[in-house]
Amino acid sequence: MDEYEAISEVVHEPDPAFAESTNVAAFMREYGMDDYEELIARTTSSVDGEPESGVDWFWDEVVDYLDVDFYTEYDAVRNDENGPQFTEWYPGGEINVAHNVVDRHAAVDSPDRNRVALVWEGEPGDVREVTFHELHRESNRVANYLDSVGVGTGDTVGLYMPMVPEVVSILYGCLKVGAIAVPIFSGFGREATATRIDDAEPSVLFTADGFHRRGSEVRLKATADAAIADAGHVENAVVYDRLGATPEGDAGEPVPWTDGRDATWTDAIGPRSPKYETKRLPSNAESMLLYSSGTTGTPKGIVHTHAGVLVQCAKEIHFGFDRKPADRFFWVADIGWMMGPWTLIGNHAFGGTVFMYEGAPDHPEPDRYWELIDRHGITQFGVSPTAIRALRKHGDEWVEGHDLSSLRILGSTGEPWDPESWTWFYENVGGGECPIINISGGTEICGCFLMPMPNQPLKPCTLGGPGLGMDVDIVDVAGESVMEDGERGYLVARDSCPSMTRSLWSGDERYLEEYWSTWPDLWDHGDFAQKDRDGFWFLHGRADDALNVAGRKVGPAEIEGVLIDHDAVNQAAAVGVPDETTGTAVVAYVVLEPGVEPTAALREELRGLVGDEHGKPFRPREVRFVDAFPKTQSGKVIRRAIAAVHRGEDPGDLSSMENPEALEELRDPE
Repeated sequence: MDEYEAISEVVHEPDPAFAESTNVAAFMREYGMDDYEELIARTTSSVDGEPESGVDWFWDEVVDYLDVDFYTEYDAVRNDENGPQFTEWYPGGEINVAHNVVDRHAAVDSPDRNRVALVWEGEPGDVREVTFHELHRESNRVANYLDSVGVGTGDTVGLYMPMVPEVVSILYGCLKVGAIAVPIFSGFGREATATRIDDAEPSVLFTADGFHRRGSEVRLKATADAAIADAGHVENAVVYDRLGATPEGDAGEPVPWTDGRDATWTDAIGPRSPKYETKRLPSNAESMLLYSSGTTGTPKGIVHTHAGVLVQCAKEIHFGFDRKPADRFFWVADIGWMMGPWTLIGNHAFGGTVFMYEGAPDHPEPDRYWELIDRHGITQFGVSPTAIRALRKHGDEWVEGHDLSSLRILGSTGEPWDPESWTWFYENVGGGECPIINISGGTEICGCFLMPMPNQPLKPCTLGGPGLGMDVDIVDVAGESVMEDGERGYLVARDSCPSMTRSLWSGDERYLEEYWSTWPDLWDHGDFAQKDRDGFWFLHGRADDALNVAGRKVGPAEIEGVLIDHDAVNQAAAVGVPDETTGTAVVAYVVLEPGVEPTAALREELRGLVGDEHGKPFRPREVRFVDAFPKTQSGKVIRRAIAAVHRGEDPGDLSSMENPEALEELRDPE
């Protein structure tokens, strides 16, 4: 049985007054659209009687509607003479993300000049607020420093930084000078960091002495040094003092130091002028190099442009997350994950306030997120399903002691939900009133192919439908649409969008092979998707993770959902292994709840649950108990690594893994 066939009930019906007040409802009224289906049709497909496609119309219209500021107007919305693979958006225009997200809000005559751009809390409880005026001055200092060391348009700059306020001024300072920002997850070790430095070849790396995590100090500089030694390229390293350590060891543990290359943040940035004239750049000038999370092999360098990333992020924050002037937006993300820059750019495009948190979700207790929402008045809260599954297991009492009434909208991304965890999030965190804007797209578009609108009804786990301006479909193995048939198929894009990666940093060959080689002129996103009879879209996980047992394919998330629902199970991962009878057999790896003992009886009970739910062929051949799974920095389980270890094969490139030690335990589980 398909787990989503059982999700027949609409559990969220937006309050009519709330629905009418949303930004997307205002857009629909402005252009005479009566319902959601008409909105999607008008923004994603050709419409009878209209002179241009809905995609072209929307991405042209939304620029003015969202007040995106081009220095020089573009000549056309796009040039696609080389096909959707190499579409040039807004040709002839000049723009800069930094002008839109900080400069214009910090202008002397701007009402946002003294508005708080950033509220930050460190794990120990220290709090800082940064206004747009202050952010502007600090970003200019970063830009002037980059100028002083010869960084200019098209050069790369590495950001191996913890989530501190300075990371925002570094990002915007890079964009001001026309440099390409290369965020690197602060939790990466030597190999993963070196891989990205070697590929991007930045001459400047921003890093820090360390950060706080679960009550301990995590040292960063030694790892940065080791990665630089492996990769080379870095001629200047700027070290932010987060932990109070210094090169001389005056306070705390001394920081490893290379004279002539390393400089403190105070020395490198502090003396610079707070004035800088932001560069005017072509619409398609590169803005960021973001690396894919690596669930499917060697990390890919995703190239984003100034116009594309700005318009996409702003569109999604305004419509999908209904951004209002008084909002405080908190998405749990590192700057090295797409959602970090997405949150900053999308909110700051409107002069909005972003909340950032440095530490762990369960320190000092499992209610840290709920305490932050309560104390800081958070209005939008985004988090991964993995995090919610873990927090849910701690019990409802950790949520009940906090006032979460400031929340208007919840968000999630990264992987499929299980219905029980989705419902817990909706009822216990959102009070049964806040819509869960469950989104899916990826680093490749710095945004979403699928995104519900806040004025829509919702079923558990749904992703709603296509994002505005996103011409997506579900196809079978022949590339024929099965979207309206209710069949499970492959999620594809039939057209480009402004934020779609400009090839890959490594070149066109891998780009075309990865995304455009399965079917002619269709972007293969690699996910299994399905649209149910009521028009709600669902994802079933990565197509390359699919378990083909006795000729029937099932997503691992469906197997895992059954296991996770057991009271003894905290997390589960299902992988396929060769089997002489069925071709592929299921093997389940399970992380148990604290205090639960792994037993043969429990193992058989879990096998039986899956067999009862999905049929005997899908009953796991083995259930193995482990303490942790190998995961990417965004919390995704790297199933290919688990499967490879089980088969005794080389798991391939694992440079993006957050916890490589988990692999060793997989080789010797309970």
